[in-house]
Amino acid sequence: MTLDLVRDLPAALADRAAAWRLIADIAAFWGTPLLPDGGCTDAELDAAEARLGLELPAALREAYRLIGNRPDLTGNQDTLLPPDRFYVDQDCLVYRVENQSCAYWGIPLAALDRADPPTVAWPDVAPSVQLEITPWTASFSTECLAVVLTEPLFDEDAYVDAGEVDPAELVGWTELPKLYEPGIDTRFFVRPDAMLAMQGDAWLAMRAVSEEVLERLSEQLQVSWLHE
Repeated sequence: MTLDLVRDLPAALADRAAAWRLIADIAAFWGTPLLPDGGCTDAELDAAEARLGLELPAALREAYRLIGNRPDLTGNQDTLLPPDRFYVDQDCLVYRVENQSCAYWGIPLAALDRADPPTVAWPDVAPSVQLEITPWTASFSTECLAVVLTEPLFDEDAYVDAGEVDPAELVGWTELPKLYEPGIDTRFFVRPDAMLAMQGDAWLAMRAVSEEVLERLSEQLQVSWLHE
C-alpha cells in the first residue's frame, strides 16, 4: 500500500473524520490494518465515565473505538491508557503516560465539553519544583495522529533503528506539517519507503518497509545507530 502523508496530513489536521481515515491508512501501510477488535467498546468507555463522573469528548470516544486496544500502534514506547486506567490529575483527564512515568499527557477538564479538545503535557517533578503544564496539540485527534506516527517507529519486531543525526543528512526526506504546539521540538520526515521522527536537532527514530530499505538508509545517513 502507498501512503501520501504530505498530501493527506493537512486535511487530517483540520478534520477529525479525515484523521481517523489517515490513521487507518498508516496502520495498513505498516501491514497492521485496523481490525474490529482493535478498539474499545462503548461499554468500556461508559464505565470510565461513570467511574470518573465526567463525560468523555467525542473525539476520545471515536479514537478509542478505533485504536484503544492496539498497543502495537500506540504503546511501543509510551502508554496510551485503557479506559479503566484513566484518572484525573492537575485538573486534567490523564490518558497517556511516559514509559518511565517521567511525563504525562492529559485533556484539561475545562475543555472536556469540546468535541475535539486540546491536549497538554507535564513532567514528573518533585513537590518542591514548580510544575509547568505545556500545550501539546491543538486537538485530541491531532494527538492520536502523532501517537500513531511515533509509536510504530519503536516496534522492535519491525524494521526500526534509532540514533543521532545531523539534520543536513536528511536528503531525500520530506518534512511533514507541524503536529505539535509551538515549543514542542518533535518533527516528522517521510519518504515513500520509510518514516522518521526527530527530537530536537539530533535524535531520531526510523522505520522502513523492509530490512533491505533499512540497511540502505542506515548506510546513507551518517548516524550513530543503536543497532550496528
